[in-house]
Amino acid sequence: MAASQHLLIRAARGEEVERVPVWAMRQAGRWDPEYHRVRQGLGFYQFSERVDLAIEASLLPRRFGVDAIILFYDITTLPVAMGLPFQLLNEIGPMPDRPVRTMADVDALDPNPAPSTYQHILDLLEGVRARLAGSLPILVFAGAPFTVASYCIGTGKNIEATRQFASEHTETWNALLNKLGKATGNFINTLAAGGADGWQLFDSWAGKLTPQEYDTWAHPWHQSIISDVPGIPGILFVKECPYLDRVCTAGAPIVSLGAQHDLARARRDYPHLVFQGNVPESIVRSGTVAEVEAATRACLQAGGGRRHILNLSHGVDRRTPVDNMKAYLRAAGAHGTELA
Repeated sequence: MAASQHLLIRAARGEEVERVPVWAMRQAGRWDPEYHRVRQGLGFYQFSERVDLAIEASLLPRRFGVDAIILFYDITTLPVAMGLPFQLLNEIGPMPDRPVRTMADVDALDPNPAPSTYQHILDLLEGVRARLAGSLPILVFAGAPFTVASYCIGTGKNIEATRQFASEHTETWNALLNKLGKATGNFINTLAAGGADGWQLFDSWAGKLTPQEYDTWAHPWHQSIISDVPGIPGILFVKECPYLDRVCTAGAPIVSLGAQHDLARARRDYPHLVFQGNVPESIVRSGTVAEVEAATRACLQAGGGRRHILNLSHGVDRRTPVDNMKAYLRAAGAHGTELA
C-alpha cells in the first residue's frame, strides 16, 4: 500500500476516512508480556541497539490491529549520537554518564551528528519497512529541546532542579537548547528520507512550565523544528499542557491532547488542525474493561469521525492490563489477531 493511502496518513491530512485510525504512545513496551520475551532481560540501550530485537519489539502491536507502527527507541538516542552517553536507571529514567554542566560540555556535543552515529535506528527503520511491506505507516519521533535538555543536565522530570540550573547557568542552558534544536530537525529529516511516514515531537515536561518559561524554552523550538521538517506529517505532543493555544499555533498539522483537554471544543476552536488523543491513560491503566470501552467510544464521539487520530492522553503505563489495551483497540474498531 502506498504511504499516501494509509488510513492514518489520510486522516493526518484531514481527509475523510472510513474509520478513525488508532495507535498508542508506548504501544511497544513493558505492559506487553511479549515485549519482555523479546527483550530477553537485556539492558534498555543494549536491547534497542540489537536491531533484530528492536524490529520485533516495534512490530508487536501489529497483532492488536493498530493503524501505525512507531519505532522502538528512546528520545535520548539523539544526544547519545551527539556524544553524550546515557544509562536508563530503574525508577529514575535516562541519566547521562556525564551531565552537562559547562559551556565546554555543550561545545563537545556535535550539532549535526552523522547518520552513522545512529545507524541502528536507520537499520531498524529499514528492517521494519521490509517486514511491513507497505501494510502500515511507520512513525518516528524525537524529544523536544526542553525535555531532552532536562535529561542532558541530569534533572529529568524534576522541574525545580531544571529551573535552578537554567537560572544559575543561563548561557550554558540556552546554548544546549540551541544545539539540540538544530540537531533535531536534521535527525527527523534523515529518518524521513529513510522512509518514515510521519513523526511525533515529544515535550514531556514542558507542560509544567510557567507561561513565560514556555514561551522562552519550549514554544519557539516547537515552531522551529516543525518548520524544519516539511516532508511528512508531524504530531506535537506536550504532556497535559495548559497552554493549548500555544500548542495549536506551533505549526504542527496534528496536535496531541491530554486528558485535561476538551476534544470537541478543540475541534471547534481550531478546525484546520487534526487532533490526536485523548482517551485518559489512567482509565486504560486502572479502569475496568467496560470503562475503557466507554471512554474510547466517548472520545470517538467527541472527535467527530474526521481530523482525528485516536490515541491515549499519554503513553501506555507499564501496569496496564493487556485486556484493557485490547478493549481500547477493539472499541476503536481495530481488527487484530488477538482482539477476538
